[in-house]
Amino acid sequence: MGIMRRIPAGILVIRSIRGKDWSLKTYRYLTLFVTFVAYTSYHASRKPSSIVKSVLDPPRHGNQSNSNTNVPPWPWPMGDFFIPKMNDTYSDDGWAPFNGKDGTSKLGEIDVAFLAVYSLGMYVAGHLGDTLDLRLFLTTGMIGSGIFVALFGMGYFWDVHHFWYFLGMQMVAGLFQATGWPSVVAVIGNWFGKRRRGLIMGIWNAHTSVGNISGSLLAASVLDYGWGWCFILPAAFIVAAGVMVFLFLAAYPEDVGFLDPSESSPNARGSIHDDNMMWEEGTSNDEEAPVPHIHSVNRRGVGFVGACFIPGVIPFSLCLFFSKLVAYTFLFWLPFYLSQTEIGGERLSVKSAGNLSTLFDVGGIFGGILAGYISDRLKARATTAATFMYAAIPSMLLYRTYGNISKTMNIILMIIAGLFINGPYALITTAVSADLGTHSSLKGDSRALATVTAIIDGTGSIGAALGPLLTGFLSTKGWDAVFAMLMIGACIAGLLLTRLVCTELTERTALTSPRPRNNVEGILLFQLWDIYAPV
Repeated sequence: MGIMRRIPAGILVIRSIRGKDWSLKTYRYLTLFVTFVAYTSYHASRKPSSIVKSVLDPPRHGNQSNSNTNVPPWPWPMGDFFIPKMNDTYSDDGWAPFNGKDGTSKLGEIDVAFLAVYSLGMYVAGHLGDTLDLRLFLTTGMIGSGIFVALFGMGYFWDVHHFWYFLGMQMVAGLFQATGWPSVVAVIGNWFGKRRRGLIMGIWNAHTSVGNISGSLLAASVLDYGWGWCFILPAAFIVAAGVMVFLFLAAYPEDVGFLDPSESSPNARGSIHDDNMMWEEGTSNDEEAPVPHIHSVNRRGVGFVGACFIPGVIPFSLCLFFSKLVAYTFLFWLPFYLSQTEIGGERLSVKSAGNLSTLFDVGGIFGGILAGYISDRLKARATTAATFMYAAIPSMLLYRTYGNISKTMNIILMIIAGLFINGPYALITTAVSADLGTHSSLKGDSRALATVTAIIDGTGSIGAALGPLLTGFLSTKGWDAVFAMLMIGACIAGLLLTRLVCTELTERTALTSPRPRNNVEGILLFQLWDIYAPV
């Protein structure tokens, strides 16, 4: 009975209704869907702070009309995408304590507090994820995140103007948010093999951009009713997703009666073969087959230091430090930048800036899929990631230089920038982390999926905290300084992978170079050389 309790309650209910169990293939699709929705909700709950920045700390450009004429009755996409600045319904007074001269810096401090706690919590969460029940661990993190994101928004309704209140809510929310990424990557790594992991995870990783887009649209849709609602609606989303995870997520195949490739049992219903990623069913009846006595809570985790020594973990971690510095600066500051920059000769409203910023994530969706596909075809993760980072440099330069010409030009260049910036970020945090977490250097049944993911993404999150913090200060000197910082960061990210790129190119060259068809031919060639070679 103890084993059956570990099967999610929702799956048990469906089993009883159907009278039989699902196939392995169905469980795989269910796992993809549940983890996709789960991490979509994580990113959706992080987005409101970027949407409300211009409400808390409105730009100061002299007297501006706050006329409410011609405001669309419905939010985008049902209404107009672009709303001129003159039609904003929000007061230019802002919200204390963010509406003073140091308001922009305080907003940056809020971001860095969230991300600093998030990155530090990631290291602990990764190890816990490899030793605890991933389903319960993820559920707790999601519900906790929802509570504290909502409490940040309640500051509006409770008329709170204390900086330490908002700082504290963001820090605790960041701690709960740290449970998400190591857990979902570990679950996907458990269910999928390596053959087409880059493409599958590239598609699956679209949840990051979908979360950013949905978070922006949810927040913008209720902004007219008070900025507090921008936090409460995404908070409700992540709590609901947490309940879904608790009911339907199986962390390991063996938790629902299927055999992991590293295990063996005559009673197992089927197994997942890593080399071809095919789901092979056993001949026994799904409903009657016993569940193997191996579960996620019984697995041995790998220590933090041991995971650091897995080949490739440190270079990719450092690369992600600068990659997330760039990506999270866009995540947290792009709507604010758009609301303060003239595009086609006019400034956008806060709502329109939030709507427009979602197109950066549209580019990110294609970037993650493209990077995963290319890395699978070339079998070169580092080369693909480095190439994308180098391509991000001219794309950001073009966006800063020509993005203000017109709305159309801004959209095109923003999508291109999103493609190259989010591509390597998505690749490293998904396929690369899963590859290294099941590296051949790991022996026995020890697993390091969540630990390795936490080391890589935790290091990256330190960069993610640094980027928005620096932006809060550099933006006061001009946006050119911000973009210079971002381009330097992208260049360093690519350079940090140089050694791994050289290794991949060397291996690829060795594989494509002509060589003897067999050992006998090689021996004959050496003998002929000894006989006929000039003395």
